[in-house]
Amino acid sequence: MDACILVEYAGLNPFGGLRSDSVPRAGCPVVNLRQTLDDLTRNGFSVCIVEEVQGPTQARSRKDRFISGHAHPGSPYVYGLVAVDHDLDFPEPMPVVGISRSARGYCITSVFETLKTYSSEDGLTEEALVTKLRTCRDHHLFLHKSLKNNSSGTCRWGEFGEGGLLWGECSARHFEWIEGDPVTELLFKVKELYGLEEAVTFRNVTVSSENRPRSLHLGTATQIGVIPTEGIPCLLKVLLPPDCKGLPVLYIRDLLLNPPAYEIATRIQATCKLMSQVACSIPGFTCVSSAKLVKLLELREANHIEFCRIKDVLDEILHMYRNSELNEILKLLMDPTWVATGLKIDFETLIDECEWASGRICELISLEGEHDQKICSSPIVPREFFEDMESLWKGRVKRIHIEEEFAEAERAAKALSLAVTEDFLPIISRIKATTAPLGGPKGEILYAREHESVWFKGRRFIPSVWAGTQGEEQIKQLKPAIDSKGKRVGEEWFTTKKVEDALIRYHEAGEKAKARVWELLRGLSAELQTKINILVFASMLLVIAKALFAHVSEGRRRKWVFPALTGFEKSKDVKSLDGANGMKLVGLSPYWFDVAEGSAVHNTVDMQSLFLLTGPNGGGKSSLLRSICAAALLGICGFMVPAESAVIPHLDSIMLHMKSYDSPADGKSSFQVEMSEMRSIITGASSKSLVLIDEICRGTETAKGTCIAGSIVETLDKIGCLGIISTHLHGIFSLPLKTKNTTHKAMGTECVDGHTKPTWKLIDGVCRESLAFETGRREGLPETVIQRAEELYFSVFSKKELSGKIDTSVVDFCSDIGCNGYGSESCHSLPSSTFREAGCKLSHSTNSTEVLQKEVENAIVTICQKKLIELYKPTNTSKLALVQCVIIAAREQPPPSTIGASSVYIMLRPDKKLYVGQTDDLEGRIRAHRSKEGMQNATFIYFLLPGKSLACQMETLLINQLPDKGFHLANVADGKHRHFGTSNISLDTMTVR
Repeated sequence: MDACILVEYAGLNPFGGLRSDSVPRAGCPVVNLRQTLDDLTRNGFSVCIVEEVQGPTQARSRKDRFISGHAHPGSPYVYGLVAVDHDLDFPEPMPVVGISRSARGYCITSVFETLKTYSSEDGLTEEALVTKLRTCRDHHLFLHKSLKNNSSGTCRWGEFGEGGLLWGECSARHFEWIEGDPVTELLFKVKELYGLEEAVTFRNVTVSSENRPRSLHLGTATQIGVIPTEGIPCLLKVLLPPDCKGLPVLYIRDLLLNPPAYEIATRIQATCKLMSQVACSIPGFTCVSSAKLVKLLELREANHIEFCRIKDVLDEILHMYRNSELNEILKLLMDPTWVATGLKIDFETLIDECEWASGRICELISLEGEHDQKICSSPIVPREFFEDMESLWKGRVKRIHIEEEFAEAERAAKALSLAVTEDFLPIISRIKATTAPLGGPKGEILYAREHESVWFKGRRFIPSVWAGTQGEEQIKQLKPAIDSKGKRVGEEWFTTKKVEDALIRYHEAGEKAKARVWELLRGLSAELQTKINILVFASMLLVIAKALFAHVSEGRRRKWVFPALTGFEKSKDVKSLDGANGMKLVGLSPYWFDVAEGSAVHNTVDMQSLFLLTGPNGGGKSSLLRSICAAALLGICGFMVPAESAVIPHLDSIMLHMKSYDSPADGKSSFQVEMSEMRSIITGASSKSLVLIDEICRGTETAKGTCIAGSIVETLDKIGCLGIISTHLHGIFSLPLKTKNTTHKAMGTECVDGHTKPTWKLIDGVCRESLAFETGRREGLPETVIQRAEELYFSVFSKKELSGKIDTSVVDFCSDIGCNGYGSESCHSLPSSTFREAGCKLSHSTNSTEVLQKEVENAIVTICQKKLIELYKPTNTSKLALVQCVIIAAREQPPPSTIGASSVYIMLRPDKKLYVGQTDDLEGRIRAHRSKEGMQNATFIYFLLPGKSLACQMETLLINQLPDKGFHLANVADGKHRHFGTSNISLDTMTVR
């Protein structure tokens, strides 16, 4: 291993000989060894730990070294841990991964050398497999040669069609090719890689994926933040409280990436519901890594702290079992834990084995609160010396198991204290008696920590004249202190033979006691290893319990709800009449908004089929798709969802496609990437799938992109999946699409102060207003650019319309929608002939227009005046508001008197359809209408009313009654919208101002 690499990744100091053939090495203090190993293994390095042989050596002789351990990403654990007196924290081990291909699809096999387990998952799509590779760091990657036989029939994998995304992911890593049986060959490579015996067996923990939804695609996972992605709201961060970290977060992430089967999802939801109702206190849920647990017991290296943590795990399982409220939760958690571990354990067996293991640990390990193993003390020997020497073995196991060693250590400590008192104390007393007030010789008894000794340290304490005074005899017995290599330790350190003999006796007693303690701990590891499956199962169960309790707590704080989970109807050909196959989300809010703070816009999504969604830029299409995707995913995982109520079927896959970007490394444009994802979606979708596509075919020219989009809509419609396809390609509504289950939806807009703004609400109909110019202004595009764009737009498209040469796509793109954004189904797909006829009539039939104006005016007066008389009759007839209609012809504007006044207006469209609206800014509203293509010369009729409330009711009245008099309205649906009231006006509550 090159020393510079070690320095770069672990911050070590390089050393080695100066000769060119010397081996580069890197060293670190032993106190930094644990952190150094963690840093290296996390970065994928294998580490050989080399230590020096302790003991005296000759000067200038070569130091003897030995290999004390080997740590690697697959097993970042080393020997010597049983003596550690703190909690052991390691990186999670990385698996060895093998990828192959079968008739069902792609297959990934993960082998954990630490756990001696392997699992395989087959039938994956390319995108789902790449997602797994992105979220699981591997120690080694092996690719099976079956991958080379791709659908293009070539052996150059990834060059054509399918396989390019996976090849791009794998080619950035180091990998090796294997052949033969994928699993057998991979296990052979693992044994070879780690130097394992041929007899070593690996346990298959694969859980059947039957009836389980397909794993998330990479695009879906990144676009809703299951895999944290810059600029994307992270779903993981809102599911759990900020202080919940580590293993519970990993469990939630893995569950979202690999949704469970319907039965498991219902168990998880039932568990969460019970958790939300419990009134008793709950355990702390000790989380222990299964891999660390297995490895420490296998190596016999678990220390007393780890045994205490294992006992906490077992006791918390037993606590849940004995508590009537938590007992049912414990039972419900059995199946999710089986799926997570691959271990099928009977409930009674779990409880019995937990009781036995907890009792066995309690018999041996010294638990917190036991105070029968006090550290030795002496008034002469420094307290730190005894603490450092005895804390390595005292307080680990119960005293009853080491009584003999304990007694011997206490006797040796007393002998050492006596030797130090007899040999050093007289010298100290003499020095104090002869020390001058302003200085002089000094001496003291100190603990030499590096040498694990108690010595006398002094200078200028030897008398110049020996007078036989007290302490001189002890001074004569002193000799220089030496270290373990026979070298003198400085000029001021001294000891005596009696003290050294006492130190040797004390250290021997300590080593004997320490060895006995380690022997007992390793013996307990051997006993518990026979129960390893129970321990792994129990530890994982508590991880799941902690994750779900944390999720419920956060969900309740955010005012989320539990959805009703439904299964799909078995018949694939017959559409369910009662909506059993549909999905309904009431009061849905974006998952990244905190509903508790009241900042979210709510939507209701009743999805029984495919939606074709339109809406302006910034209208909330992408946010709606993300919100629906997240809610559906949370629902099929058994979690709470950000809504007021929800019914979610158990989907077999959830696929979200957002905007695509080019991939220069693969030589693909953004449209090529999009088509690749469309291929994956179409081939993977079924009648039980949820497909969400944002701005379909945006990366190519409009005409052909529209046709491809239409064909994709037809294909998904035929499949019968649920989903939403959003688009700005309005020409798609003029295509002769053969669809049965596709409905039109739009993101609403409203007119505020003469400006059209999005409401972010999902409504019925089609919105052909893009708000492109408004969006450009809002984002700071120079006004000159916007104005020129408007000029080009109006000049080109208005000329085409008046000349009768406007094509179908332009007609649909330029079709009008009311300022309130609620379009009628009657204007979804107007034929181009309608516009050509309307344009012809405008050019040579002025008389017909005048006739229409007069007819509309008479109908308005008749309808509204009658209603006003009914409204005013109970109050004051003298205040009766007369309906006085005013016509605003082409190239005319309303008078200033309309500013700030409530008015109802009727727009006479070129196609002879009427649009009815109300506003307090008539000038701005007319300007907004005429800014739309084909409406520049529209005629308006308006009348003023005293107050907005009355104007709203008159608007609703006209919308509902004008069709009865033979007029065609473009916004009939507005009469039923809640913002417009209803046609049945309550006269009792009506007031006129």
